[in-house]
Amino acid sequence: MEYTSLGRTGLSVSRLCLGTMNFGPLTTEADAHHIMDAAHQDGINFFDTANVYGWGENKGRTEEIVGTWFAQGGGRRERTVLATKLYGSMSADDSKKWPNEDKLSALNIRRAVDASLKRLQTDYIDLYQMHHVDRATPWEEIWQAMEVLTAQGKILYVGSSNFAGWHIATAQAAAAKRNFLGLVAEQSLYNLLARTVELEVLPSAEYHGLGVIPWSPLQGGLLGGVLRKAGEEGGRSADRAKKLSATEREQLQAYEDFCDKLGQEPGTVALAWLLHQPTVTAPIVGPRTAGQLDTALKALDVKLEQGDLDRLDEIFPGHRTAPEDYAW
Repeated sequence: MEYTSLGRTGLSVSRLCLGTMNFGPLTTEADAHHIMDAAHQDGINFFDTANVYGWGENKGRTEEIVGTWFAQGGGRRERTVLATKLYGSMSADDSKKWPNEDKLSALNIRRAVDASLKRLQTDYIDLYQMHHVDRATPWEEIWQAMEVLTAQGKILYVGSSNFAGWHIATAQAAAAKRNFLGLVAEQSLYNLLARTVELEVLPSAEYHGLGVIPWSPLQGGLLGGVLRKAGEEGGRSADRAKKLSATEREQLQAYEDFCDKLGQEPGTVALAWLLHQPTVTAPIVGPRTAGQLDTALKALDVKLEQGDLDRLDEIFPGHRTAPEDYAW
């Protein structure tokens, strides 16, 4: 396993991050424990979750599963860089939530972190991430709350998720006024099919020293060989393939043909491409089974030459930094 620093910090994390969103809804507690053990055996020390995972009436269930795994001991917690998130309501029915049960007020930040710590059966969170920007709460309030949690030892670092480039810049400017470290990581949708963040989010993250943690690196499975699987397996893959536009089908066919030429699985190439991007710290892989985790690990051994990267850019055109992308 390769390791790298998380943004401008001294924290070392694995080049793949284990996503846990399937734990509970799709993966049983026993299987989830097995996957986490396998991840450690393969050197993955970076785990990502969120307080709302489990969804609906089961919100919080995923954190609970991670917590029961930590409770087994054996250095599980000590060897893990744990990231979780807050923002969404924990009410089973969001239409019935009470005021101050979501977003980033100082009150909700305090309540949310204590609830996550209890579910996770730990006394600290390594990376506490804001799942979404809260446009109604001033940064002075957010940073004051995060400073208190840091001083209490409940969190070590703060990250963002789904922020725009200007949100990152504004957050960092407010943190600098307080002599606070501010954001150290941004978790964004980023893959060969979704490259909008290249315009301003990635340049902002690089300038401000944030590590980038891509979520949905296979675009919900579309980059995992959906056309091939549709022909071989039918089922869900066939349903998804039917919904593709003519342009998407043409792109994905060219992509899968290129992966065949490389002698690699499409999902492996998609992860490898992200690992070749200079701003990326660790793509999040969310396996439902241990076998899917093994497949993701193969991306660490794939070396894409410049010609390969150029061909992928031809198939899936990206963005230059703004404003060069749309102006001289």
